[in-house]
Amino acid sequence: MKLSIIPAGCAPYTLSVFRIAVGLLFLEHGTGKLFNFPPIADAMEKMMGVGMLNFTGFVELIGGLLIVLGLLTRIVAFVLSGFMAVGYLMAHLPNGFFPVLNFGEAAALYSFAFLYLAAAGPGPWSVDRG
Repeated sequence: MKLSIIPAGCAPYTLSVFRIAVGLLFLEHGTGKLFNFPPIADAMEKMMGVGMLNFTGFVELIGGLLIVLGLLTRIVAFVLSGFMAVGYLMAHLPNGFFPVLNFGEAAALYSFAFLYLAAAGPGPWSVDRG
């Protein structure tokens, strides 16, 4: 006997909710870097410079928006998974192996969340519907 709090028939819809939540959280990084809303741009600019700040902000803004909408989800999620893996390797891994110590937990989680979305697809509540 399987015990489940959420009925199995809800799984596709839960996937859509997961995709939308991850996309909105990721989108927030882009708006923070490009529009300083929420206000993170000044602190981030000191760490990565204006060029990298604008590049990563653009990727996060556009990628997050496409993920929220569920448009080209598998392709965008695959690209974003790699983007976050490279970000982790470049910005966090040099500061130590453990993500909790090198402040790379978010980057690692985003990378794996996007990898899952690339494999699972967008769920039923999406432009892709697939």
